[in-house]
Amino acid sequence: MEFFRPHKTVPLTPWTATSRWDLSFTRVLNLFGGLFIFGIGDSLLIQGNIGNAPWSVFAQGVSQKLDITMGWSTFGISALVLLAWIPLREKPGFGTIANIVIIAIAIQVGVTIIPLQHNYYVGILYSLLGVAAVGMASSIYITCGLGPGPRDGLMTALHHRTGIRVGRVRMAIETTVVLFGALLGGNVGLGTLIFAAFIGQSVAIALGVVSRLTAK
Repeated sequence: MEFFRPHKTVPLTPWTATSRWDLSFTRVLNLFGGLFIFGIGDSLLIQGNIGNAPWSVFAQGVSQKLDITMGWSTFGISALVLLAWIPLREKPGFGTIANIVIIAIAIQVGVTIIPLQHNYYVGILYSLLGVAAVGMASSIYITCGLGPGPRDGLMTALHHRTGIRVGRVRMAIETTVVLFGALLGGNVGLGTLIFAAFIGQSVAIALGVVSRLTAK
């Protein structure tokens, strides 16, 4: 079990960049792969049909009200969140821009090819697999060091500007988007709770695995 012990910090890897625009073929490939898996993991929660991840609750509500796809809704929300970085003086990286585009594409691919579940127990399985996939994907793209996604960047920027703990800022943001998403018709349920309860541990365990696999 030592191999799967959670990691509390982001490890340095052979593909970690020295700056947010330090690009190489391997690094960009890892980034794109991680972001795509992230989007597929998110779509597993959506298609599990027992409750989406917080931001997808909001995206689904927006998609229903505007009669657009989940992919376009996710893309639009991410772009708007990125605009909120301007007054906070946060600077995007290559990974930030890639996050907006690739996750939106992957979510749309996922909800198109993964069948919507109507069996509650299969929905739970989908949700758990989705959390595991998002955790693994996060460990890959975060260790690229090419900049946070729009949502994570907003969270950390607010933390730096206000001094409020990151966990509390994240809880406030995600609670807000879930409430708005639910009002718009987004799917809130057990899957949402599963994501909230286990995503932190999933990411930490995946970072631990990456750290041990790349340790010299």
